[in-house]
Amino acid sequence: MDVNLVLSFALAILISSSPAAVGVDATEELKEAVLTLDAGNFSEVVAKHPFIVVEFYAPWCGHCKQLAPEYEKAASVLRKNEPPVVLAKVDAYDERNKELKDKYGVYSYPTIKIMKNGGSDVRSYGGPREADGIVEYLKRQVGPASLKLESAEEAAHSVGDKGVILVGVFPEFDGTEYENFMAVAEKMRADYDFFHTSDASILPRGDQSVKGPIVRLFKPFDELFVDSEDFGKDALEKFIKVSGFPMVVTYDADPTNHKFLERYYSTPSAKAMLFVSFGDDRIESFKSQIHEAARKFSANNISFLIGDVADADRVFQYFGLRESDVPLLFMIASTGKYLNPTIDPDQIIPWLKQYIYGNLTPYVKSEPIPKANDQPVKVVVADNIDDIVFNSGKNVLLEFYAPWCGHCRKFAPILEEIAVSLQDDQDIVIAKMDGTANDIPTDFTVEGYPTIYFYSSSGNLLSYDGSRTAEEIISFINENRGPKAGAATAVDEKTQIDAVEEEDTDDLYTAYNRDY
Repeated sequence: MDVNLVLSFALAILISSSPAAVGVDATEELKEAVLTLDAGNFSEVVAKHPFIVVEFYAPWCGHCKQLAPEYEKAASVLRKNEPPVVLAKVDAYDERNKELKDKYGVYSYPTIKIMKNGGSDVRSYGGPREADGIVEYLKRQVGPASLKLESAEEAAHSVGDKGVILVGVFPEFDGTEYENFMAVAEKMRADYDFFHTSDASILPRGDQSVKGPIVRLFKPFDELFVDSEDFGKDALEKFIKVSGFPMVVTYDADPTNHKFLERYYSTPSAKAMLFVSFGDDRIESFKSQIHEAARKFSANNISFLIGDVADADRVFQYFGLRESDVPLLFMIASTGKYLNPTIDPDQIIPWLKQYIYGNLTPYVKSEPIPKANDQPVKVVVADNIDDIVFNSGKNVLLEFYAPWCGHCRKFAPILEEIAVSLQDDQDIVIAKMDGTANDIPTDFTVEGYPTIYFYSSSGNLLSYDGSRTAEEIISFINENRGPKAGAATAVDEKTQIDAVEEEDTDDLYTAYNRDY
């Protein structure tokens, strides 16, 4: 089972200024502030700028629409900065820009990249999604990689209680340790804020008598600060990534948690996710128990998360979970999914022990089995896929689709035409399965929609990658059906629907980030 999920957590705030406050001229200025790029001018424009920020968006994406006015507002401010900061955008859903989408790994919308030195240095944007936050974040990115702290007031303001902060303490601002610190700061500045000082006594936490060289990592979780004296570049990067990652990731609306969530879902490990209302009067007990579980079981390759159900609607929709089951402990691993609804705090650790011992029964997400399944295209769900596909003894063409998928909607009448044409052949079944509402067996590899498979009466499972026309698909069925059945009859060419010429699919990353 694929547990490598990439989530998009774009949180945008609409411009709060009234139209009268902005004014006509200012509005026109905002509309012109963001450069529009495409495959034709992208390389030329990026090469011109030592520092440019590019948003990859999709026209249908609700988060992109919310971000747009904030991005425009920030662009109008930043282009007057010294040095100027250029903001641009690319319609990544336009087929003409597919190569750009693939090159820069755009799997969700919006995706924002910082490109430096003419595009030779590309980093992910890790900042806020509202105008003031975008401006502040990008101003830091074009300034020094590490800022000098000279007073307790500066240190208290800079460290604060949000995000992971790195402070290097050096007796002198030179030498190998200082140079390596600065090099790592430059490399990792998109995700972390770096500072340096010669006076540890001004720092808000930790030993204030140290002279250095030492790196102190401040964080608003777990032990609040950690020191390291290893200034090797690789060791310093590892220290930041490991010590700067929470033992239990929080899923809520706080944008400072976004980079932790992306890393959490992309790490190849089992996932233990506790969803609870943060307004529950037992919330501190839940937090205490999930942190204790993380300390006990992290060596078992389990990553831990606690989420506020008020902000988890997309996760619940994606995994087919119900809010009525909250407080809910949900596991996803290579062996399956496991569910413990309406759990109490003191049940968390015993239940996880049962998972580790292999005593839990996997949970399978499935739509209800249809009471009537008498249409030409049969409906397959997770709970009847064995009966209709694997154990029916028939030749089954199965489409995996998504309700939002445009390519699936175009293909639907063609699949219906195939089913009607072959409905008198008792050895053939034409079927479809909603891949977003049902768990898909590991026999199938579904990376986009629609995905089409054929399971013959003799037990051969084949992926269909040919043209999506009725004639071609029926020919494929004839060539690969079991030996006991007769040949299927092809439909007349006039029944073909010319609208479906492309072989594209809507990928699962796009699926997760599409507005419903």
